[in-house]
Amino acid sequence: MDQKYPIGTFQFDDEITNKVTSAWINEIEDLPGLLREAVKDLDNEQLDTAYRSGGWTVRQVIHHLADSHMNAYIRFKLALTEESPTIKPYDEKKWAELSDSKLPVDTSLLLLESLHKRWTNVLRGLTPADMEKTFIHPESGEVSIGRNIGIYAWHGKHHLAHITSLRNRKGW
Repeated sequence: MDQKYPIGTFQFDDEITNKVTSAWINEIEDLPGLLREAVKDLDNEQLDTAYRSGGWTVRQVIHHLADSHMNAYIRFKLALTEESPTIKPYDEKKWAELSDSKLPVDTSLLLLESLHKRWTNVLRGLTPADMEKTFIHPESGEVSIGRNIGIYAWHGKHHLAHITSLRNRKGW
């Protein structure tokens, strides 16, 4: 198994339908509970173990998800309220080195639980026209809201798999 991409990279070339986005939204909604379960009973040494050589620690992965999903939520709201806004990227590696990435994981798990409630509420209220709205990412170009829902459903599962595959490899 590829430890960097345990579920592979995001791939979706089919039509983005209501059924597809509904499933993705459910995955986004379920992520905080799955993360909480994935780190349950891990001690500080385990939380500070990298999921792969050169990779982030479990603790950093949890805090990264909070950082990333807060940015995603804002990007969705910008795309819904502005005409194809250009979003600001951030250096996730540098963010993962800041002091807040050393806090207890519950700090970000609680944040993710609240954030995902708000986020999925917005996503479930989208119209077909909303799904077509876009934002511009300076590095990856134009991204539709519909596709971005899939990207973030994948993103959560991707990092969850980092944690669960590490636990399996270590027998935790």
